[in-house]
Amino acid sequence: MISYCFLRRAGPALGFGFLLAFGSSAGQTFFISLFAGNLQAELGLSHGEFGGLYGLATLASAGTLLWLGKLADRFDLVRLSILALATSAGFSFLMASAESALWLAIALFGLRLGGQGMTSHLAMTAIGRWFSRERGRALSVVTLGFPTGEALLPSLVVLLLGLMTWRQVWVATALALVLLLIPAVVWLGREAQMRSLNRPEPQQSPERVAKSVSWTREQVLRDFGFYALLPGILAPPFIVTGVLFHQVQLVNVKGWTMASFAACYPLYAASVMVVSLCSGWLIDRYGALRILPFYLLPLSAGLALLGIGDTALVAPVFMILMGCTAGSAMMVMGAIWAELYGTAHLGAIRALSVSLIVLATAIAPGAMGWLMDRGVTLELQFALMSAYALACALGFALLVPGLWKAREPPVLVSR
Repeated sequence: MISYCFLRRAGPALGFGFLLAFGSSAGQTFFISLFAGNLQAELGLSHGEFGGLYGLATLASAGTLLWLGKLADRFDLVRLSILALATSAGFSFLMASAESALWLAIALFGLRLGGQGMTSHLAMTAIGRWFSRERGRALSVVTLGFPTGEALLPSLVVLLLGLMTWRQVWVATALALVLLLIPAVVWLGREAQMRSLNRPEPQQSPERVAKSVSWTREQVLRDFGFYALLPGILAPPFIVTGVLFHQVQLVNVKGWTMASFAACYPLYAASVMVVSLCSGWLIDRYGALRILPFYLLPLSAGLALLGIGDTALVAPVFMILMGCTAGSAMMVMGAIWAELYGTAHLGAIRALSVSLIVLATAIAPGAMGWLMDRGVTLELQFALMSAYALACALGFALLVPGLWKAREPPVLVSR
């Protein structure tokens, strides 16, 4: 599926995107939540107060990203990547010195903006723009940076917390970003820009030719297809974030141990990696639109199982199924906007979609916690989310044929 010649020719670009994806870990939920107990104990925060601060910081980062993301269409991607990683490093230092809820909220805002938001946005935008015919395969390699962080960093953080304080771990995180990641990203990014990576599409169909017309973000906002896709596109980030954020409550309800549940994370990461590679090949062969009706089905099945099962085998099976959807979701998000709307304004369009994804991840922890406080059990929530994911998959099956046809962007009338 991924040839040696492809890896050799596109290696710098793939390495650039992979390191950005990996570097986004500093602002991802799985990483920050590792310090939740330390932060709550030292700053005197309840579960609700910490979740509220986290949600507000994420919402603020989503709104900021909506504006900042457009810069990817105007400025050098390598320089922007340096700024994004430097932002993550700076707010990692701030996290290490946070002495109040206010400074914690500011640190969370910067980490969510620089890490989860801007760094991952630039990684996907660069690959979407630098590759055309081999976009799916390129994305399948680059997106491995996300599960690599999820597989390696939790165990590393636990090890470091046994050797130093949580504040020192955040200082080490900042130093790693500045001294290791930024120099590597600069070198790989410059190498990638010196090579011609796009290969022409042979014998393009009329539909593909029509889709080579680039839409602006304003035109996308007037497209019914964009809004029709959103309910299903936003489902995985909402559900995955909500489940992982409330993993302690999940473990308590099921009668499991945190150690046994944490041991399932490598299975999740392995599932993401395998499915990402397979999805990249499928996207190059059939297009991202064609896999939309299928990628939510594993998550739906996993949630149904989680809602009714309490045995120890439920956790690893669920994590594998969730990883299947998470892996293909990353591929879909990396390719579908370029397929539908072209690449000339891809940064602005992806900034819009990523902001909505960040918004979904901000709402999920609070919404699920609010429902639990009012007596809606996790099992019932899982059943409802399973049904929702299945409904979205059926909706995609009905929607895709219309989106695959040639469509012209709407004409905007200036006033």
